Amino acid sequence: MDEVAAEKAALRERMRRLREDISPIERTARSAEVERRLFDLPELAEARTFLVFASFGSEVPTAAIAARLAGAGRRVLLPFVRGRDMEAADMGPPGSLVATAYGPREPAERVAVDPGGIDAVVAPGLAFGRDGYRVGYGGGYFDRYLARMSSKAVRVGIAFHEQLLDSVPHSSRDEPLHYVVTDRETVDCRPGMPRPLPGQ
Repeated sequence: MDEVAAEKAALRERMRRLREDISPIERTARSAEVERRLFDLPELAEARTFLVFASFGSEVPTAAIAARLAGAGRRVLLPFVRGRDMEAADMGPPGSLVATAYGPREPAERVAVDPGGIDAVVAPGLAFGRDGYRVGYGGGYFDRYLARMSSKAVRVGIAFHEQLLDSVPHSSRDEPLHYVVTDRETVDCRPGMPRPLPGQ
């Protein structure tokens, strides 16, 4: 294991514990604030097709986010894993997701869409840096998928504020995000602007 991988592994364990220490009642209230800030992002107003991760465990829940997007007439895609790759397919009707062995639920109908047609992505992670880099769960699936998307697609990570750090270990294979939204602030991670948005 190289130095970056070792640093990521240690950070994952620490962030899992931090996130799991948030009580269910507090998690619900703080998740609502994350959702509010997410939908306040002006860059998402014109996006029509969204890739949203299916949350599980102690993550910021995304079911309400996906339902709100679908209710507004947006196309909502969810990830699914095929071998060593991640793809995305339409979320499908309520109650149609299927369980997986690795955690998040996946669409029952797995017809992969063209990553180039996605306008915005809501990305998961265990830790996020103010420079836009994230530490995920270690498989590299999301980073490889982000690399296949259009450069115009808006990339947003969501998390509880404890998961936001000044920086996280990363390598040349990692793909940065444009924004990180927590329950306390919205950080513009684009070069030259690693700061909270005005009024946020």
